[in-house]
Amino acid sequence: MQIFTFQNMTRLGERMVSMSSMLVETVSINYEDFNESFLTCGTCLCVYDGSEHTPKLLPCSHTVCLHCLTRIAASQTREAGAFRCPICRELITIPRGGVPALPPSFLVNQLLDLMSRQRREVIPKCSLHINQELLFCETCDTVFCTVCTGGSHAGTSPGCTEHTIIPFSIAIKRMSEILLYKANECISKLTQAQDSVSTELQRLDTRKQKCLEAVDAEFDVIIAKVERRKAELHAAVIAAVRDKKHVLEEQHALIEAEKNKVERECEGLQYQVEVINITQRIGSLSDQLDAVVALSEPRENAFITSEFNHNDALNNLEQALNGFGRVRSSTTLPGLCRAKLRDTAVVKLQNAVLVETVDYHGLPRNTGGDPIGAELTVTDNTQSQNENSVETEVKDLENGIYEIRFRPTVAGHYALKISVFERTIKDYPLFFDVTEHNEPIKCYGHRGSGKEEFHQPVAVAVDDNGIVYIVDTGNSRIKVLDNDLEFQRHIYNEGLEGRSCTGIAVSEQGLVIVNWRTKTVTEMTTLGNTIRSFSHNAFQEPIDVAVDRSYGHILVADNGQCYVFVFDCDGKILFQIGKKNMFQLIISVAVGPAGEILVAGSCIQVFSAKGDFTEEINVEGKGKGRYGGIAIDNEGRILASRTEKGHTVIQVLKLGGGTLLSEIDSYNSKLRRPSGIAVLPDEHLVVVDLGNDCIKKYKYW
Repeated sequence: MQIFTFQNMTRLGERMVSMSSMLVETVSINYEDFNESFLTCGTCLCVYDGSEHTPKLLPCSHTVCLHCLTRIAASQTREAGAFRCPICRELITIPRGGVPALPPSFLVNQLLDLMSRQRREVIPKCSLHINQELLFCETCDTVFCTVCTGGSHAGTSPGCTEHTIIPFSIAIKRMSEILLYKANECISKLTQAQDSVSTELQRLDTRKQKCLEAVDAEFDVIIAKVERRKAELHAAVIAAVRDKKHVLEEQHALIEAEKNKVERECEGLQYQVEVINITQRIGSLSDQLDAVVALSEPRENAFITSEFNHNDALNNLEQALNGFGRVRSSTTLPGLCRAKLRDTAVVKLQNAVLVETVDYHGLPRNTGGDPIGAELTVTDNTQSQNENSVETEVKDLENGIYEIRFRPTVAGHYALKISVFERTIKDYPLFFDVTEHNEPIKCYGHRGSGKEEFHQPVAVAVDDNGIVYIVDTGNSRIKVLDNDLEFQRHIYNEGLEGRSCTGIAVSEQGLVIVNWRTKTVTEMTTLGNTIRSFSHNAFQEPIDVAVDRSYGHILVADNGQCYVFVFDCDGKILFQIGKKNMFQLIISVAVGPAGEILVAGSCIQVFSAKGDFTEEINVEGKGKGRYGGIAIDNEGRILASRTEKGHTVIQVLKLGGGTLLSEIDSYNSKLRRPSGIAVLPDEHLVVVDLGNDCIKKYKYW
């Protein structure tokens, strides 16, 4: 026996009773499952009704709607007067009245009646028309009944042409489900938030215990130092007493000895009858009496005291203790903190991600001290996790901003996981790409003779303030730019005339230039006033100049003679570097921080400040290319342009071995005949691009 009941109008209970065992089993079935399993035609999946989709019971005990049976009977013409059940394929004979004469499924009809009664109880009705079911238009978000709207909902909302109309009971059910889903989601989020707060409370208790232990440990150290000082003062008191006691005890013993001596002198004195002996003893006692007077005063005193006000040590100690240690907390909320990449990430160049911390109200923090965690990995690398990891360094700028510094080793897609107080920040993880192409940060100039134009720029120098001086040879002038490559002014001098100046360097008094055509070296102020000018009879093709500011030496590279001539500050020749076949080609010369002399040509050759050869650097191998402009920074990194088979790059090499540290390929801004390089502050460089009549700024480390 089967008994169907509804629970909460959405659940159906089916009770099955076995007469032999009297076992009662109750099964709860979802409303939708029940509707789909019992009240839906298994062929067309339409809900049974009392008209087109009337449920018909077949002799095989399966139920199919009238619409489906009519269509099946019409299509199956092989067996006249019969068709096959669409479910079990049993042959069904059509009764005399046709398919409509098949008996109805009484069980399904009873369930439909039961469902109808249940629906009538829960279906919302119109307040004006009690027998009319309320409908809901999802398009217009409107509840209505067909009688109130004149039989049609269309046109009730201006501009609305397409309507999705469903029974209001279904709409309520859907909204209830949405409400329940949102409520469950909200509860889940609140539970997670509660767990997070509970975890943070546990962490707070843990941190409190650690802080208290740290305070106890530090003050144990202070107490130990105080106890040690106390022991030292105790020892000083005991030592002072011991010294005084030793002197007094010696005096006491001496007095005792003198006393015994006097007593011995007086023994038997009554038996003396000779006046001379008595007189002698009287004289001896007189001398001893004088000695007793000297011994009567203690040679030491019993004064000893402990003083603590003789200096400001106690006040200083109090001030030191008042200033010793501090309890620091933070209002940073990790979930609102943001991170951003400072610059385009390039292989082997140091970069940084800036972490900006804020408080609960979203206001920027202006103090540092927060523990920042960072883990940087390459996400598209097939190597192991350790090989994917990149070393990071966190720098606290002490203004609420933190730098996470790193130097990527390979190109690829990177992920940086950042945490504050072991909690993730808003941008977690931060993804970014690392490229192997080092592009210029800024370019300045183009061909011409105007204020911002170049005509054959060939050399560049930078002073201690980051001011850039470019020899604009074709315009016979020096163009002055600031550190950001912004124009400042022009410098003119007779040494620049003839459009043949080929080299420039910074000296203690200004600038030094060399003129290839006139074969002269000119030192001038930064305003263009000539300080001195000199030449040398051995000059043939002087193409570059450098200054060793430690010694005041001026170095002139001569490609015609294949020598580097070294002069003092007054232009007196000191010595020359080079011998037969030592230099096949000389293009530029530079001086290192320790006086090293670097000569660039087919290779880079390094000499001491006295001209002694030390090493040769040629990363690509002899005969395969040549070096052009050259410079060296204070860390001993050589910056040199190298051209090979029409391809030009800037190499960053290590002085002392020539290890290739990185390379600037300027992928989207090709270098054409780079003729001069100079080092800027903050590990940047400027390079003169003669082929493009401009100057470019790069970050190189």
